[in-house]
Amino acid sequence: MSGVPLDTAGAARARHKAPGPRGAEAAVRPSGRDRYLDLLRAVALGRVVIYHIFGWAWLTILFPSMGVMFALAGSLMARSLGRPALGVVRGRMRRLLPPMWAFALVVVPMIFALGWRPVREEGLWWFLRLANYLFPVGAPPYPWESGAEGGLLETSWAEQAVGPLWYIRAYLWFVLASPLLLWAFRRVPWATLLAPLALTAVIGTGLVEIPGESGEALTDFAVYGACWILGFAHHDGLFTKVPRYLTVSLAAFVMTFGIWWASGHLTEEGWNLDEIPLAQATWSFGFCVILLQYAPSWRQLPGRLARFDSTITLANNRAVTIYLWHNLLIMATFPVIDLLYDIPALYDHAGLVDAAYPVLPLLLVWPLLAVAILAFGWVEDIAAKRRPRLWPNGSGGSGVFGGVTSTGSAPPARAGFSDRR
Repeated sequence: MSGVPLDTAGAARARHKAPGPRGAEAAVRPSGRDRYLDLLRAVALGRVVIYHIFGWAWLTILFPSMGVMFALAGSLMARSLGRPALGVVRGRMRRLLPPMWAFALVVVPMIFALGWRPVREEGLWWFLRLANYLFPVGAPPYPWESGAEGGLLETSWAEQAVGPLWYIRAYLWFVLASPLLLWAFRRVPWATLLAPLALTAVIGTGLVEIPGESGEALTDFAVYGACWILGFAHHDGLFTKVPRYLTVSLAAFVMTFGIWWASGHLTEEGWNLDEIPLAQATWSFGFCVILLQYAPSWRQLPGRLARFDSTITLANNRAVTIYLWHNLLIMATFPVIDLLYDIPALYDHAGLVDAAYPVLPLLLVWPLLAVAILAFGWVEDIAAKRRPRLWPNGSGGSGVFGGVTSTGSAPPARAGFSDRR
């Protein structure tokens, strides 16, 4: 890959066709993969993994990964909805659900094997809730504690492994709602764009309380709804109709409000915006506005970024797998690290292991993720009706199950968690 971008941001804006009065015609964008969006998605995934290892609250401010991923998905959803909506929604669900089923086939039996007895504990209602592992419109059930103290995994492993599935639920909600949301956006764009922020101000601040899982699901939908609809605006070329200085100034104002609100509503986790809905919504919204306002249109990664092309390609082609498995694999690093204390050569250097302990999970999780990609990643290809591939990093050649597609050549079948048709 040459590493020279084919389009600058200005040229991309000049080539756009502004939407008509009702937004019926989307902005004209180049065909094939947009490597800028691929780069953002890869960075977002990496940030999620690092945050779940170290728990640094400031990472939620430095790069609001969830908001970015929803914005990218919204842009691609708007692009796909140029075709009949029912087929698009069905196709998105087909690509999303089989990887989750593969995850559930491993995790749910583990939970049962470690002593979960939900019928006795929760009654027959759990049978209906268990269906969320098949179609996650609600929260999949899991025990708060599983296994026993001193086991290979800590007793909260089920909560940590299954907890991140809220993102799958929210993504599914957005997919199902997108035909209506896009219809509304192309008729009343500003009202539709700002409505999720207003909804967050109502239910995300406790002004109106909706208890239980319904409240959590609706809060997630509201918090990230504006980012999803920003993706519509990006695809339809709305950013080209508003002066850049105005969008950036308003975005900075909204982000400042988010930080101000967070400062007065800090939780025991400090500046973790994930725990402060209105701050998360406004900060993520402004952050995504700036990212999309300055979005170039790259068919190739420019300059030094080109050296990361294969890694970014792999991350996009296996984004679902990485997201689903990363938390469980982070927990699996700790029993592996503990084995170091049993190595005779390290008996006299236990202090070094202790000093390195905090960063060793970061070093070990990537090879474990590579194993998960090899073991389960091909399910994403089957779900997308492609030939299964073991390591689709775009380097060319043939995989064990089939050829490896180079995304640098812009294949017709797009891949990735937020990048599916």
